[in-house]
Amino acid sequence: MTRDGTIDWLCWPAFDSPACFAALLGSAANGYWRVAPVEAFTTRRLYRGGSLVLESVFGTSSGEVALIDFMAAGVILRIVEGRRGRVAVRMQAAPRFGYGRAEAPADSAALVFGSVKLTGAGGDVSAEVMLSAGERAWFAWGDAAPVDPMGLLAGALAEAEQDRSVAVLRALCVRGTGAMVAAPTTSLPEWPGGGRNWDYRFCWLRDSALAAQALLRAGRREEVVAWREWLRRCVDPGDPRALYGISAESDLTERVLEWLPGHAGARPVRVGNAAAGQLQIDAVGVLLMALAAAREAGLEDAPGQWGFECALVEYLEGIWALPDEGIWEVRGGRRHFTHSKAMAWAGFDRAIGCAERFGLEAPSERWRAARAQVHALVCAEGFDAAQGSFTQSFGRPELDASLLLLSDIGFLPPDDARMRGTVDAVARGLMQDGFVLRYRTEAGVDGVAGREGAFLPCSFWLADAWAREGRMAEARALFERLCRLRNDVGLLSEEVDPSSGALLGNFPQAFSHIALLHTAGLLAGGGR
Repeated sequence: MTRDGTIDWLCWPAFDSPACFAALLGSAANGYWRVAPVEAFTTRRLYRGGSLVLESVFGTSSGEVALIDFMAAGVILRIVEGRRGRVAVRMQAAPRFGYGRAEAPADSAALVFGSVKLTGAGGDVSAEVMLSAGERAWFAWGDAAPVDPMGLLAGALAEAEQDRSVAVLRALCVRGTGAMVAAPTTSLPEWPGGGRNWDYRFCWLRDSALAAQALLRAGRREEVVAWREWLRRCVDPGDPRALYGISAESDLTERVLEWLPGHAGARPVRVGNAAAGQLQIDAVGVLLMALAAAREAGLEDAPGQWGFECALVEYLEGIWALPDEGIWEVRGGRRHFTHSKAMAWAGFDRAIGCAERFGLEAPSERWRAARAQVHALVCAEGFDAAQGSFTQSFGRPELDASLLLLSDIGFLPPDDARMRGTVDAVARGLMQDGFVLRYRTEAGVDGVAGREGAFLPCSFWLADAWAREGRMAEARALFERLCRLRNDVGLLSEEVDPSSGALLGNFPQAFSHIALLHTAGLLAGGGR
């Protein structure tokens, strides 16, 4: 939602369904829903407590009103509350479907409800109300009018979290399916006016597994149980895909919406994601790590749970030696990415640990042999002795920030000379204006033209690596600098412009908030 009280729409996951909605791409071509004072105003925003209830306070020459936005019981609710003086407020709803291409059908006005009279033609409706201090009006979008809007608000506030990043991850969990989306937006550019614009409104195995681990550490077991059920319902462990629709939709074909101008003119606007057809070996390793963490946290195995994990390990046995597109979903051809191989090692390692600690039946000797083989290969082929560091892919000199994770997953201890050399090499070679790039795009590995910002999780990973080495002052300084990038309501995007500090890419981004939570916990634990 923008600061002027406007929600811009881009419907998902059923792309043309008026019943599915989210505040996504900032383009009026997709329709809008605006609630704001009639006269000129200033505004400030905050989340109420640690909840997902957003409050925007509008000040005018006549007084002050608050707009309270939240989702509950299958509807979006917007409550306007008079705070001071007497203020005229106007509501306008102009939905557009089919990604902004289709006019609103005449019956779409039936999806908008209010405590005051609504007028309009076709699918567009409006209302105007004068509010004094203590008076309220409400508007809702959904299948039916809410019976008790203020009761729903009280319930939403009762679910308050202590941490904003935990609340973000919970908000990205899709109730009713258990899926966790990577971000609720599409095509927000990774560089101003650039073409690196991707659709992240899906459930990546990697991102959701990392989110599940973060939620476990925060004590949020309910969401993790639902996610694990979603996995077993939607994912074939013998042939998992890199990403899925929230209801396991099979068609995620990437396409360009030529009729949309894009955020601040950045084109193309994309829906769907071609990464759905990629091989991302690391995602399987991260998934096995998350499932092991759930078992370690005491989540009871559902029937067939261990069999599901064993099938994943068997799949990993068949693919780990292949080249892949890796964590960064490159489009320049498959390679033997060092990070992918190391995460395969982690997958074997966690499965072996589960079998040993919980007495689960498994071909442990075969898994141990695979784990040892992967470790030896990574150390032999992924390490460049001349640079004194691991490299992005076997036989090539390029660096990659994902290498910072090798000690985090236990592949090598942080005081190993190879690990220290890698951390130093990444800090020298990939830092720009105090932030960390994923890799140097000019090397052409990803096969995509144009620039991108510094990837925020990578910068948190460097803080983690420094903390593990005992360089706590440097780690804290970087962490604090990253935290200052959060917007006025504590949210982070995917990337940042290193020179200006402007947030770039899809927003809010689960990956960034996962990394923030991990670094905060590591610093609180003294680097352990």
